Amino acid sequence: MPSYAESCLEAGLAALKQGNYYTAIANLEPLAKNQSEEKICLQARVGLVMSYARTGEVSKAIALCHNLIANSNPQVQEWSKLALEHLHKRKNQQKKPRKPKTGLISGLTNSSQQPQTAYVGGDGNNNIQPVSIYWRNARRAKVWQPLRKPNIIPSRLLALFTFMALFWTCREVLKFVLDSINQILYQLPYLEPIQILYHDSSNLILGLFIILMVSSPWLLDWALTRFSGQEELPKEKLNSYSRETLRVLQRACQQRRWTIPQLRILPIAAPMIISYGNLPRTARITVSQGLLEQLADDEIAAIYALSLGQIGRWDFAVMSLVLLVTMPFYGIYQQVSVWGNQHQSKIWRWPGTILAAINYGIWCLFTGTALLNSRLRLYHSDRLSAEITGNPNGLIRALLKISIGVAHDIGLKEQTCWQLESLNLLSPVAYQHSMVLGSTAGHLPFESFLKWENFHPYRQWLTINSCHPAIGDRLERLCDIARHWHLDTELYQTTPSQPILIKPQTFCLQIAPWLGIPLSIVFAGLIWLVWQTAYTLHLLNLKWIYDDWSFVTGCMLIGFSIGIVIRINALFPDITPANAQKDENFTSLLADPAILPIDSAKIRFTGKLLGRPGIGNCLAQDLILQTSQGLMKLHHIPWLGRSFNPQDLIGRQITVTGWLRRGATPWIDLQTLETQSGQKIHSPHPIWSTVIAVVAQVWGAYMMLTGS
Repeated sequence: MPSYAESCLEAGLAALKQGNYYTAIANLEPLAKNQSEEKICLQARVGLVMSYARTGEVSKAIALCHNLIANSNPQVQEWSKLALEHLHKRKNQQKKPRKPKTGLISGLTNSSQQPQTAYVGGDGNNNIQPVSIYWRNARRAKVWQPLRKPNIIPSRLLALFTFMALFWTCREVLKFVLDSINQILYQLPYLEPIQILYHDSSNLILGLFIILMVSSPWLLDWALTRFSGQEELPKEKLNSYSRETLRVLQRACQQRRWTIPQLRILPIAAPMIISYGNLPRTARITVSQGLLEQLADDEIAAIYALSLGQIGRWDFAVMSLVLLVTMPFYGIYQQVSVWGNQHQSKIWRWPGTILAAINYGIWCLFTGTALLNSRLRLYHSDRLSAEITGNPNGLIRALLKISIGVAHDIGLKEQTCWQLESLNLLSPVAYQHSMVLGSTAGHLPFESFLKWENFHPYRQWLTINSCHPAIGDRLERLCDIARHWHLDTELYQTTPSQPILIKPQTFCLQIAPWLGIPLSIVFAGLIWLVWQTAYTLHLLNLKWIYDDWSFVTGCMLIGFSIGIVIRINALFPDITPANAQKDENFTSLLADPAILPIDSAKIRFTGKLLGRPGIGNCLAQDLILQTSQGLMKLHHIPWLGRSFNPQDLIGRQITVTGWLRRGATPWIDLQTLETQSGQKIHSPHPIWSTVIAVVAQVWGAYMMLTGS
């Protein structure tokens, strides 16, 4: 069976022969950067020269020809010289190209396959530089048939489940806090527990939730205006950016007998859009200034239509409630972080760090109750946006440009904007995913980056903890709609010639800790059967254990622990200078559609450390490496007692050693982080995995033996 590289080469050359030049580029570019397979690399570069020449990227073709001339093969040298002569003649005959529309990634819709400026690259010093991105500007449907109506019952059940999950989580957190207060009062002298705190808080929380759902539009208006500078968006201003948008809003709302949602705007440069409310007549749609400036007319209309697709669903009010419940905790985390960074005294810094960490943890916990609902509702919104506008290709471009704009904003500000994270649950694209996808644009074709999300057989399982579906999956569904309406597609994703096969054993090793839980339940059932039989036959009296049934929980903890131990060596293999991959392999590692997170790519990258400074990064939640080819999320485990932490190195050049993993969002698990002056920080991932395994093992054994 041919290797992955051979399959890509075959697909790229076949696309070149058929005239699908952009598909050829998408397949050949990663191979041309892979120095490990010289023959495949050489063939890919020759194919790229021809593809670049056909698509008008003559400068790229010339640069590649100069590289090929240095090859030791005489035939390659002769071919390159001849190609170079023709390319120079063609370049001299070309007319001076029209200057693209200004802006970050301004829309060009007058003709197809035009370049646009996107400030997502980097020079040798990791300063942001403009790179060209070519958009096909595939056309829209002039007349189209409505799509088949989806079944709305599962979405309504999911909205109900989300409400119940949020209710239960809030009740348990409140119960834990109140019980802790009473426990402290009980331990203190001269004080007694407050009896009212022992009362069931279910009715109180349910009543509060009903009040919040009814008043959510106005409360969110106040919060976004007070803390994020939200303002009303005049229709005249929206019309100056996109005339189509107002027509789309009026037509779609008239068909549904809705009033047009109130329009709002946030004065931030990062492109984003959210919708909130409880009913269609109280709906609000809020966009950022950056979105209006970075998207073209039809793309803005498509993204507004996506927001319309979220209004009128049952989960519209539920998601607004989730946002309303989580925002106060994130706001406290944000304000405490800003305040704590202004006070360098340890007397204030430690309480501020603890308070910020607790509120951020609670925010993550409450946000997690809506992950599944947030992920699945976007498929419906994409579908409805395409049906309203007849422009699935416009929505594809809009989503990709939002990703590019978010990555640019993070690189420019050198940290993640507060609004990007706090409103992430309601945004159309996750900022974590945009960080990598958007920053590699111009260095790696979209199709190459999205191969993992389109073809990996276990991609749905590996995105289960994400608040957004894989964007590659969403874009492929939009391409299916375009093909259904007999349109060319904005992206040309080619199916691998050979199916991507991953051994089930490897996937089982990836999920070993979680697989250990159901297996341990089966094991607990066998133990119960043996104990019951022994007790009945008067051979062994262990009824005092299995009557409690807590031994099942003990077995689950032990199974989880064994799973961690089994996979720990595969997850964290040894890194040496000889086997660590360098920065130049960054994009080729992301283009492989067959890897699992456990297939650790051992790396040693150099770049600039970005993220929030000080207390705002006390849990290392916003550490980003900016390399010359893009941004990458860093995972670090904080360690108490250190003289300095990664957030103290924000803005400095660093070298990171660790394990690059490909999942819903690519990331690097840090092993070490080293500055140019020799300062080094170790991230004890294997140690903490071992600690968790030991604690789970001991706790599980204790529960099994004591029945408590």
